Amino acid sequence: MEQDRRSQSLGDGVGLENTDFERGQERHSLSLRRGAGQLITDNVYRTLRSTRRSLRLQVRSCVFCISKAGIERSSSVEEKKPEQDPCRYSAQFFFEYLVVVSLKKSGEAYEPQITYQFPKRENLMRTQKEEEESLLRAIPLFCFPDGNTWAPLTEYESETFSFVLTNMDGSRKFGYCRRLLPRGGGARLPEVFCIISCLGCFGLFSKILDEVEKRRQISLAVIYPFMQGLREAAFPAPGKTVSVKSFIPESGTEIIKLTRPSDSRLEHVDFSSLFKYLSEENVIQIFASLLLERRLIFLAEELSILSQCIHGIAALLYPFTWQHTYIPVLPKVMMDTVCSPTPFVVGVQKQFLEQLKELPIEECLMVDLHTDTFLMKVGDEPDILPHKLYKELLNSLQSQRKTEQTSQELNDMVTNTFVLFFIKIVGHYSAHLKRNRNETSFQDKQFRKSVTSKSIRKFLKSFMATQMFSLFIQELEGQPCPQEGFFEQKIKEHQKNKNKVK
Repeated sequence: MEQDRRSQSLGDGVGLENTDFERGQERHSLSLRRGAGQLITDNVYRTLRSTRRSLRLQVRSCVFCISKAGIERSSSVEEKKPEQDPCRYSAQFFFEYLVVVSLKKSGEAYEPQITYQFPKRENLMRTQKEEEESLLRAIPLFCFPDGNTWAPLTEYESETFSFVLTNMDGSRKFGYCRRLLPRGGGARLPEVFCIISCLGCFGLFSKILDEVEKRRQISLAVIYPFMQGLREAAFPAPGKTVSVKSFIPESGTEIIKLTRPSDSRLEHVDFSSLFKYLSEENVIQIFASLLLERRLIFLAEELSILSQCIHGIAALLYPFTWQHTYIPVLPKVMMDTVCSPTPFVVGVQKQFLEQLKELPIEECLMVDLHTDTFLMKVGDEPDILPHKLYKELLNSLQSQRKTEQTSQELNDMVTNTFVLFFIKIVGHYSAHLKRNRNETSFQDKQFRKSVTSKSIRKFLKSFMATQMFSLFIQELEGQPCPQEGFFEQKIKEHQKNKNKVK
């Protein structure tokens, strides 16, 4: 992961070509003090450095800070002292950092380096500074995961993608990236504007990156006031809108309205990409493989397709959460991650398929998103789910997909379809939670035996052995009193409809 950036201080974030951006910042100074999450990128940095000298397979033992994905059921994390972490309190910042990652000549190739960081944090304690440096070492790797084979270009269609970094305490940082060709004449190298935030909301940050790209075509200095205004705005509640004023030369003051989706569970997800590239049958078989916590590799040419489709497939697991290695865009230098014997979900650019085939990959499901085919499979994917429920999922998706739908309508349809599947599988869990004073225990044997369907009981035997099911139960046992979230509401609605039919 180390890029040997000796000529530049990442803490200062000052690049030679960024004088306009510097002047913009000097006109709008901001001193920010806050704590950083305990990213474990140092381990990856050391491992990847030694990997180049010795065993490449060491990478799989430290797939670093991208290990858990999905839609969380709930979150409650205490504030840190002495500095408040913006991820921890209600008046949240939109983002922690905006960084510019550029390609710099290194021998015969180019390597990604951070050429600007906003804001620059001051007065950090030693541990906080180390944590920040670890984060900043990781970012370039994920902004240019496709290796160092770049050459100057005259045309390049900008693309948007994202990655996820997981802190040691389980909280996440999201990286929202826009890779584009800077303004100018002749051949030039692309650069990446990357927003690091504790907030998972892909659609909202994609719009923010639209504004960043529009300003980049004018001047780097115009980006700073907009991002400063964004930091001063409170992150909106679900369904609410925040307005940010921004001045653009020759255009005057603009008011940008940013609206957060009303359903916060799916604000990092858009299922339209998933069903654009995959058939309903293959989506269900991939979903079934995830439920048994198998190894999955997704292939696509574009980074945007990889990140959107993988985030979408992980969201199907709600109310459960993927608990293992999760890297929607796998950097080339970490390719040996796919040799891991443990479960993982990774996205690989298709240009590395031949390199992938040479690796000793254990049994897995390899999905080509462009051809909607499985290049590798275990073989039992169509038979993992109970046959009746498999057919119900398939019929529901196929019948409702025949009608024209907006993105929101598709999200609602897909969510309801898969939530109904889980209601039929585990919706009776509350009847088997025994509460004695301050202690709650789950009666797992009675839970499975109470199911009348033999095929569902057979499936539950495997599913109940997964980490995602164990965490689901642990969270329930840790609650002092029953809580009613979206899943519990849907269970009640389903039961009420069943009683009406009777």
